[in-house]
Formats: sequence, structure tokens, C-alpha cells
Amino acid sequence: MKVFSLILLTLLLLAALWTGSQGISFRSPGHSTCCYKEMFVRQKIPASLIRSYQMTPSHCSRKAVRVELRKTKVCVNPEEDWFQQYLRQKESTNTST
Repeated sequence: MKVFSLILLTLLLLAALWTGSQGISFRSPGHSTCCYKEMFVRQKIPASLIRSYQMTPSHCSRKAVRVELRKTKVCVNPEEDWFQQYLRQKESTNTST
């Protein structure tokens, strides 16, 4: 029984060390900041509905922007023409104030 407990404790410790080295925390939402294929929205989102946006981290497999709307967050391709236009509009508004 002691050997089994020791093996189990060792496995748990190794799992904790591995998740720490991967930068993954099961408590934090950090692992959900990436965008996956089914999360992307292709249609134009009106600028008035966008509350904020954030680029996905570099460790994500897909380059994307997480856009926060009123009740949800969606992912968009940062190269989409409408999003580039939104960024230019946002930039010109910020520089004129």
C-alpha cells in the first residue's frame, strides 16, 4: 500500500510540474484565449457592437483577434478587410483626441 501511495504521489507531483512548465493553469482562463476553427466569425461586425478586442497570444496555433461583444466573445481573422478598416478608424479617432 505504501508503494502505491508513493507512486501516486510521484505521478501527481510530475503532473503539477508539467502543467507549471507549460504555463497552464486549470483555474485561470488563460488556456481559453486561443481561437479554434469553429470559433471564427466571418461576417462583418458593426463597430458599435465591439466593446474591446485583443490579439491572441503567440503560443496559439491560429493568429486571431478575440472580439468582445455585448454578451459574448468571438474570434476574427485580423487580416479581414472590415477589421483592418475598424482598426484604422479606431486609430484615427485616438490620434485626433
